[in-house]
Formats: sequence, structure tokens, C-alpha cells
Amino acid sequence: MTDLDPLVPALTGLLVDVVRWLESCGDEEVDPDSAVKTMESVGGVLLQLPSDQRERLLQALAGLAEAEEDPARREFLESFPFAIGLVGDEEN
Repeated sequence: MTDLDPLVPALTGLLVDVVRWLESCGDEEVDPDSAVKTMESVGGVLLQLPSDQRERLLQALAGLAEAEEDPARREFLESFPFAIGLVGDEEN
């Protein structure tokens, strides 16, 4: 990661973990409609970030993925920008 405030990767990791948790919860843990609405809200907020802040977020995600030892979490971190709509498939 390049010159990122340590808060950016920390908050990015927490955000990804919350979304990952929502995706993996069973219906008995979290109402599916509420989970979807929350994830859509997260995506909407992230898509409204100015381009420089989106770039910082993408750098933080890339750095977290690179440093991640758990293959499942690394894969989720790598796919997160595409799944949430921050980047399109053509940028993959």
C-alpha cells in the first residue's frame, strides 16, 4: 500500500468483513431482505465516493488481499471491488 492513512485499510477490512458476514449468514441469523438492503446501501455509498477516494479504497483492498493469509478471505477481498460495482469486468 502506498502512503495510506492506517485508518483506511483498517476500516476497509472491517467493511469487507461485515459484507462477507452478511453474505454468509443464514436466514435465521439475519433477515435476507435486510442483508440485501444493507449491502446495496454499502455499494451505493462507495459508488458515490469521489474518484480519488475510490482509488484509495481500491489500494487498501489490494493491500489487504496481498497480505491476507486466509485463501477464502483473500479471494473475497480480491472480488469485492467487482461485486460491489467499484470496477467493471473490463478492468480485471
